[in-house]
Amino acid sequence: MRLGKSYLGLLCACALVLAACSGNKKVREPAELKAIEAPEVQTKRVWSRRVGVGADDQYADLRVVPAPDAVFTADVKGRVYALDPADGKSIWTAKTETRLISGPSISGAAVFVGTLDAEVLALARSDGAELWRKQLSAEVLSAPVSDGNVVVARTIDGRVYGLSAVSGEQLWVLDRSVPSLTLRGLSPPVLFAGAAMLGMDNGRVLAVRVETGQPIWEQVVAVPTGRSELERITDVDGELLVSPEGVFAVSFGGELVAVRTENGEVQWRRSIKSYSGITQANGLAVVSDEAGVVWALDAATGAAAWKQEDLQYRQLSQPVLMGEHLVVADLDGYLHWLSPRDGRIVGRARLDNDRLVGTPVVYDGRLFGLSEDGKLRVLEIKPKV
Repeated sequence: MRLGKSYLGLLCACALVLAACSGNKKVREPAELKAIEAPEVQTKRVWSRRVGVGADDQYADLRVVPAPDAVFTADVKGRVYALDPADGKSIWTAKTETRLISGPSISGAAVFVGTLDAEVLALARSDGAELWRKQLSAEVLSAPVSDGNVVVARTIDGRVYGLSAVSGEQLWVLDRSVPSLTLRGLSPPVLFAGAAMLGMDNGRVLAVRVETGQPIWEQVVAVPTGRSELERITDVDGELLVSPEGVFAVSFGGELVAVRTENGEVQWRRSIKSYSGITQANGLAVVSDEAGVVWALDAATGAAAWKQEDLQYRQLSQPVLMGEHLVVADLDGYLHWLSPRDGRIVGRARLDNDRLVGTPVVYDGRLFGLSEDGKLRVLEIKPKV
């Protein structure tokens, strides 16, 4: 059984309400936003466009992928869009006649998406024409990724597939067991130096060879603890941070680890619980935890550099780096700019009244955010005068 993140939040809220009724705990309301005196960051809108229905209240790994030739995105009704990066005008729209749930991603001349009906589709980057589609074993809940030769795709039943980027032919499949209760989400594969790095629902990180699917190493991030199945959830659902310095992964089970890229050996651990991904900034590994606290840890040692607690219980996204600052999105469509030096909130803008799908994307100095109801908006920072 898979719990949507919003559903999991509802369960947690119900538990807290019951606790409050017994006089033990207070209900955790989202923190009220504090006014920012003399903000250091102010933004302006570049363009906006509606792109279908977005996620349409479903949990989906839909993405915005900006590139020099187009900005690519999709909606759950099966439409894939290519937009002009300058003004958002349509270049092409592909109607796949499927229920899209993940992607797009791009590699070479192709665009890849995953479906609720267990398919991976490849479309031509130039005009959206279908190149191939491949039936897999279950819904493809994280965006398929490719190195140009192999497409790596994940399904919710624990399988990882390697497909030919040219034809969609299955090259290999790897099967891992899935716990009986997990969050509804899959960590997207991260390709690095011929390997696919994968955060797994069983609380582990796995590295496999892209060409063959052969495991290279596997490391435990968190082990199940607690009496109930809900307490024993250990998913590694957020996007991994992969660099020559190491692989950084965080689990909903309450552990953040840094391991060596080549062999998975643990370098350090911290007790942090999160379902979002990790970002690197100025030698720091930065993550939003499940309580809405943003942590900055020394990437080499795991020592805490700072933490920002003014956004608690606002269901924060993965932080992203925009110029000199970090940005997180919250449940009400607000974007918050943080100083990477000390975590101070130095700017704020409301991108939309709805929450964003996934993580904001920064490209060429601009921030791209897709709301759950299908509005794509692009912001940039105003020059300082």
